[in-house]
Amino acid sequence: MCFETKNGGDEMRLRALLDTDALGLRLLGGEDELDRTVRGVMTTDLRDPSRYLSGGELVLTGLAWRRDAEDSEAFVRLLVQAQVAALAAGEAELRDIPEDLVLACARHRLPLFAVDESVAFATITEHVVRQVSGERAGDLAAVVDRHRRMMTSGPAGGGPDVVLDLLGSDLDLRAWVLSPTGRPIAAPKSSGPAPDPETFARLAAEHLAATRAGRPGPHRVVVDGTTYSLFPVRSSGRAPRSAPDVRETVLTDWLLAVAADAADWPEERLDLLRGVTQLIAVERDRREASRTVRRRLAQEVLELVQSGAAPAEIAARLRVAAPVLLPGLGAAPHWQVVVARVEWEDGAVAGGPVAQSLLEEVLADPLATGPDAADRVAVAHTGDEAVALVPLPAVSAEHDGSETGLLADALLRSVREALSAGLDDDGRLTLGVSAAVHSAEGLRGALEEARHARGVAAARPGRVCAAGHQELASHVLLLPFVPDDVRRAFTARLLDPLKEYDRRHRAELIPTLEAFLESDGSWTRCAARLHLHVNTLRYRVGRIEQLTGRDLSRLEDKLDFFLALRMS
Repeated sequence: MCFETKNGGDEMRLRALLDTDALGLRLLGGEDELDRTVRGVMTTDLRDPSRYLSGGELVLTGLAWRRDAEDSEAFVRLLVQAQVAALAAGEAELRDIPEDLVLACARHRLPLFAVDESVAFATITEHVVRQVSGERAGDLAAVVDRHRRMMTSGPAGGGPDVVLDLLGSDLDLRAWVLSPTGRPIAAPKSSGPAPDPETFARLAAEHLAATRAGRPGPHRVVVDGTTYSLFPVRSSGRAPRSAPDVRETVLTDWLLAVAADAADWPEERLDLLRGVTQLIAVERDRREASRTVRRRLAQEVLELVQSGAAPAEIAARLRVAAPVLLPGLGAAPHWQVVVARVEWEDGAVAGGPVAQSLLEEVLADPLATGPDAADRVAVAHTGDEAVALVPLPAVSAEHDGSETGLLADALLRSVREALSAGLDDDGRLTLGVSAAVHSAEGLRGALEEARHARGVAAARPGRVCAAGHQELASHVLLLPFVPDDVRRAFTARLLDPLKEYDRRHRAELIPTLEAFLESDGSWTRCAARLHLHVNTLRYRVGRIEQLTGRDLSRLEDKLDFFLALRMS
């Protein structure tokens, strides 16, 4: 990991390092070069670290790159070409610095130091950082800019994790890249214990709420005594967002969470962190592009299912999709269908791509981190809904897939808080989950089942709701589709007389009715549940029947009361 400075700060010479006893450096060669200026420090065991060097660094190495004597010549030549200031080799691994390395440095006039095994590289790094730079933010900008060029030119840059490591080593900032639901996309490799999932979810929720409210970033949040600054990570090609777009795009933005208070930062450091988010956005765009194949497969299967294509044609596409979606499965999988829709209270419906991105995130593997955790499914969109095709390991014939498949409540458990904040008070996300099917013939039915389940979820209160196929075999399926005026008339006819009597006499007829039905009409169980004498219970039930004109010994009347209570 590298730290460098180009502007500001006092110049530091190699001689000053040698004169600092606490660093434990011993000069092995290069006495005539000790007036060289040190402009940075880098620790590496790469065989070729040159692409991370810009000149003037003190290079620290544990010599893990060395396999034989010839490696020393090649390594030193690369350092000299990069115009580093000096090389410092640790004695902890080999005890004595190899003679071939000493000779190679002498040939190329590269100063060589030995680092005593009792001195940590981190001690030397911190000393150089303090001496070389008075304001490190401007120095890190050059490193970030170089890494941006590496990431945009190919995959060799190492992804956003490397950028977070730079923030940790060069600015002492612990930072994480999070999805809109709080799932870690990238994390530094060595920054100590990460916050727990609940903290990440809270940070995502606070970020989404602040963005929806139009508050300028970075957003400042305190969780369990730690202050975090939250920076949005937006698509590198996205233009500034207008107000009507915010409520949709905020649901798909990543964010950079930094464990520090940015309120007192100078503008230069804020600009640096904004540059870091742009750098991470490059990786995000690359990940989005990598999902094209999965999305196209899902789109093709969905179009075949909706058009009524022959099962053999759908099965052929599934055989292509299976190894892409679930490599190494070995056998033909079962499938589940999940349908999602985002709606706004002004009557507008978010476009399918918004629901598509959200559904990919909801279905991401909760035990995996990184951008690829969302790539175990294929999600298409049609009109204003997103449809996910989820592969599952084949299940035995005696199971319907509910034990091995996705459960509606479990999908939303970890994402509800964050997405509810992003939807604010005018949006809703509803999901429906089908049962598992084992062949192409079952996909059309599974799609319809998931859509009906989503309708059940849409009838429930709350910003983020889901329903599964299990609920479609119950009266619960019917209740949401009863017109409001019919519901009000039905419940009023049966329950209003009881509510009015309770209001006037405090007779608790409604609680008694509920307990009686839940006890399946058993006098003894109901009386014990309400802590009443059976005769008192019989009096109350008689009063209910008298006020409503119904007979609670009849199944039809029991069912009417049950439905009225459910709809009230």
